Amino acid sequence: MGSQTRLQALWQGIYGYGQEEAFEALLATLRAYKGKIPPPPRTDLDQSDVLLITYPDQVQEANQPPLHTLSQFCQRHLAELVTVIHLLPFYPWSSDDGFSVIDYRQVDPRYGDWTHIQAFRSQFRLMFDAVINHISAQSAWFQGFLQGEARYQQHFITIDQEVDLSAVFRPRTTPLLTPFLTAQGEKRVWTTFSSDQVDLNYHNPRLLVEMIDLLLFYAQQGASFLRLDAIAFLWKEMGTACLHLPQTHWIIQLIRAVFEIVAPHVRLITETNVPHAENLSYFGDGSNEAHLVYNFALPPLVLHSLRNGDGSAFSNWVASLELPSDQVTFLNFLASHDGIGIGPVRGILREEQIAELVSGTLERQGLVSYKTTPDGSTSPYELNINYFDALSDPRRKEPLELHLQRFIAAHALML
Repeated sequence: MGSQTRLQALWQGIYGYGQEEAFEALLATLRAYKGKIPPPPRTDLDQSDVLLITYPDQVQEANQPPLHTLSQFCQRHLAELVTVIHLLPFYPWSSDDGFSVIDYRQVDPRYGDWTHIQAFRSQFRLMFDAVINHISAQSAWFQGFLQGEARYQQHFITIDQEVDLSAVFRPRTTPLLTPFLTAQGEKRVWTTFSSDQVDLNYHNPRLLVEMIDLLLFYAQQGASFLRLDAIAFLWKEMGTACLHLPQTHWIIQLIRAVFEIVAPHVRLITETNVPHAENLSYFGDGSNEAHLVYNFALPPLVLHSLRNGDGSAFSNWVASLELPSDQVTFLNFLASHDGIGIGPVRGILREEQIAELVSGTLERQGLVSYKTTPDGSTSPYELNINYFDALSDPRRKEPLELHLQRFIAAHALML
């Protein structure tokens, strides 16, 4: 199947027939970027690669843009240790530590500008966050929607009548719908994660074209890896869980097909903090969806093993790991900017073992995030605690050396 034919087949799978004009706009976007996204000196990926995740202002010096300071620090001290740097959202944002983006195409001037981002490329490959499930309520897009601008009226999801949404998977305990006052009166708008993070409407094909243009722009600015944030929630369909829907997978396949045409060196990684078996679905057939999938079951399993001195669940899980092809791989990690997800080990650990992870976190002065279940009750979703403290109870009279050895052992298991 030719590349354009494949694109068209995926497009029609998502939108059916009758959206030819939007599809032609997609092809025009591809033509505009073709030949304008040079690959980095090295494009392969193997077990020797080490990824650093960092906020853009993690390292600071007076009278310097934080991104410049961070770039200089990484080049001086990390060039022999790290091959990929994941710069957490450096765009203007309004909440959630960067994951409520106000302007997708700008670098927040508090951090620097695009030249500071590109300075990393001399020694590192870069991962950018593609926060494309939702956008800030303070963004020009959503403010335009509220003011009645025609361009943005189909960018967001409104529920005007009483609809049974009890089947929708909730990763939070906040309301799914948030009322906003618009030029046409009050409307209830879909907000999966918070009232400041407004979900985008991918039933609008023009929006998808706009977001693919954005992803190509990121690649042009130096992204060799694109982390598709909260991607499992992308497509909404009434009467379903609005999670892992076929259209979501088709959109990922479309994005993959686009990059294979325009910039085949770019790798897609899906952020899908869900049970392990569901997480694996984002590999697709091993050649058509994500190149990398976060190994979300790893952090809670290592934590359980070292807290309890029992590696049986971990060993059994490791023995079961399989990849659908040699074109994809897991991204192994223990800690990130998020908490330690509980969902990924449901079906691997028993419920009482999961409860022990939760109680142990609270005993260590950590916090627990909850989600709302379909029956209206709440269930633990993430453990919010430093991984070092999660492993070693600071209240115990243990020598620091033992804490460090335990922490190193955890990372040995990760590797």
